[in-house]
Amino acid sequence: MQAGIIDQGLELMLYGMGTVVVFLALLVVATTFMSRLVERFFAEPEVEAPPARPVANAASAVPSGDAQLLAVISAAIHQHRKQR
Repeated sequence: MQAGIIDQGLELMLYGMGTVVVFLALLVVATTFMSRLVERFFAEPEVEAPPARPVANAASAVPSGDAQLLAVISAAIHQHRKQR
């Protein structure tokens, strides 16, 4: 009697797990297909980036308001590391 119940449980488990695996595989295929479809028919035009120029240091690469923020963050990190 117990062997039959275990067999039914294993069979139900395999059907359930198989159903989930098949559903997830179909979901991956459908998502990939839709992604390629959107890229093909609704692609955004590529914009050329201006040529990059070398920068002397990180502070000169950010706007003036961000330079102050960068300095504050650097000081906080330095203080944190000093305490350890």
